[in-house]
Amino acid sequence: MKRAVSISLGSSKRNKAVEVELLGERVSIERIGTDGDMEAAAQKYKELDGKVDAFGVGGADLGLMVADKWYPLYSVNKMVRFVQQTPLADGTGLKNTLERRVVGFMEKHIAADLKPKRVMMTGGADRWGMSQSFIQGGFETVFCDLMFALDVPIPLRSEAAVKRLAALIMPIVGRLPFSWVYPIGEKQEKSTPKFGQWYAWATVIAGDCHYIKRYMPARLDGKIICTNTTTVEDVARFKATGVKHLVTTTPVMDGRSFGTNMLEAALIAVSGQKRKLSNAELEALIDRLGFEPTLQTLNP
Repeated sequence: MKRAVSISLGSSKRNKAVEVELLGERVSIERIGTDGDMEAAAQKYKELDGKVDAFGVGGADLGLMVADKWYPLYSVNKMVRFVQQTPLADGTGLKNTLERRVVGFMEKHIAADLKPKRVMMTGGADRWGMSQSFIQGGFETVFCDLMFALDVPIPLRSEAAVKRLAALIMPIVGRLPFSWVYPIGEKQEKSTPKFGQWYAWATVIAGDCHYIKRYMPARLDGKIICTNTTTVEDVARFKATGVKHLVTTTPVMDGRSFGTNMLEAALIAVSGQKRKLSNAELEALIDRLGFEPTLQTLNP
């Protein structure tokens, strides 16, 4: 059996292990949270290096791919410094392949509920493929990169603005402690309603699940959430707020959708390549497996 392990900076309360069959082979998929402790994560990588088929980097990114430009996050890269043998995936590959298909999926299944075509993206830079899907789908898009990552209440309204922002600030932000720009550990469980006008304006609220929950208001009646890495508890919470549809960009397995990093690690494991896969290779595997987003109607 192949084994893919995501070691995450996120809460250990979200840990999960399942076995799935991919391309006729059994694969063990496991998430291990370290409650925000980056050094504990580094030691776990060291312990398992060479003993598993692929690693996922959970609760963090090794960098951001904006268009064709890579911006490293140096504090996160220290977490994987001991990895010498096992291939690593932080989900960037699937964010730029599988997530580019999400609007086509929604147009096919819930087109009538997508009007007016307005989407609030919690961050365009960290989910470039998803952003492209909405832009190419004709959505009016507000990118909340400054709001959600830096608490600066300035919306971005174009692809060009996101590119300019990334080029301007990522060389600086990439050297900041990751916890300054993204909730890790127990902070993932906290929610402080904020930027409510944009949640209210949007038909679709899209992006990172932790960012969505971090600032969402008490009511989201009739809204569509487009995200991934959702637990059973997350789904129940969205349902309680009045969300109409929940679209997850990764398949639901045993009641939850795993992160793009976890699924990409599973694909690396089952491929037998023992290395990070190219976007073209990921696209081919996605097609062979028939992977597509998952739609849950929470409040008909």
